[in-house]
Amino acid sequence: MVNSQRANPQKVHLQSLIDTHEQAFVVIDSEYRIVAANRRYCEAYGISTEAIAGQHCYKVSHHADRPCHENGELCPHLALFKQGEAVEVLHTHFHAGDQPERTRIRGHRLQGTDGELYLGEQMFPLEAEAGSVCDAMQMIGRSPAFLSCVDKLARVAESEASILLFGESGVGKELAARFIHARSSHRNGSFIVINCAAVPENLFESELFGHERGAFSGSSGQKKGLFELADNGTLFLDEVGEIPLNLQAKLLRVLETGEFRRVGGTHTLTANVRLVSATNRRLLDEVDAKRFRLDLYYRVAGIDVTLPPLRERAEDLPELAAYLLKRLAGNQGSCRLDASAIAALQAYEFPGNVRELRNLLQKAVLNCREGVISATDLQLPASAPPAAQTADAAPLQPEAPQSLLAAERAHIQGLLDAHQGHRARVAAALGITERTLYRKLKQYGLGR
Repeated sequence: MVNSQRANPQKVHLQSLIDTHEQAFVVIDSEYRIVAANRRYCEAYGISTEAIAGQHCYKVSHHADRPCHENGELCPHLALFKQGEAVEVLHTHFHAGDQPERTRIRGHRLQGTDGELYLGEQMFPLEAEAGSVCDAMQMIGRSPAFLSCVDKLARVAESEASILLFGESGVGKELAARFIHARSSHRNGSFIVINCAAVPENLFESELFGHERGAFSGSSGQKKGLFELADNGTLFLDEVGEIPLNLQAKLLRVLETGEFRRVGGTHTLTANVRLVSATNRRLLDEVDAKRFRLDLYYRVAGIDVTLPPLRERAEDLPELAAYLLKRLAGNQGSCRLDASAIAALQAYEFPGNVRELRNLLQKAVLNCREGVISATDLQLPASAPPAAQTADAAPLQPEAPQSLLAAERAHIQGLLDAHQGHRARVAAALGITERTLYRKLKQYGLGR
């Protein structure tokens, strides 16, 4: 229990300070007990300002029975009272109703009127208040790699710079783009998506900028383009590396001036658009290969963010899989993973990332019995090849085991089939250059 004769004068003094903060703010003593908290903090965690004093901080914010550093997290309390440092960390907190929220916590060194040391914690939620249920529920994870990425997404969203999202296929680049949109000054506008790889080259300009009636054969009426529809909102250029080279100059001009004309039109239109792009190809390699303009690269990559692959987020798999299973099971009842299934997933490389995880679970739901999914039900490949190789100049290893070579050959063949033989996309999925891919194709007799 807090000594009321000592704590109450302190509480009054500290309370007057923390009530000036717009963000949630809490003051904690050396025994992890909350001395004072402002109204925003109390509302977030569903506790009255009268009942908050004396509660353990980890119980309130983490719904845990022990301090967060004992669960492997970086702890501002430990840093201050053991090392004398005020640090900033990323945690997943649980609000009223067990709703998770990723939060940036900034620690402050505070000293009471009696000279006693206290920890002040200022909270910065990474989810936007304007964010949708999609943002809160699907961006699931608490691993260091994931939290660091979400923190950077939240920071860059507040700027007006163009954002380039880089990541392997299936990591959730569109979801990240929606997260940025929800936190940006353009959040009240539309979020418009164009998959640059899915639009035929002869229709790309019309799709992006619109057309007037009679502009070309078959254009029976006026059509607004996606750039125009994204006015005061966000335009998401997915697979931006696939934009036809002959149209990149037109796009560059529009991005620089905000002005454009519909195909067949004479009137100049304007649009205020926040640009977010995504690619699984290294665009500077595309620039070197003369397939992407350098000036356009600098325009779309004002700030770049790399999304971590699933193999770097193994600790997120139980929670992420549970969420996906809840959606996939539907009317078939609930399904869960047993210990063997979780261990198998955490040992797997996931070349297809979250998209592959969903597909594996979808099959497992049909294979399992009594709602329990085992490692056998997952039907994971017996030998998964490395998901990415970046040493382009490294020679192929003829001394590698034949089973591994066979697995790599099968994996490359699968990617060739999935991308209809598009070698640039296959190379990007493997994390290698096309030059290295050509050597592998020659070695395995593929792609002929």
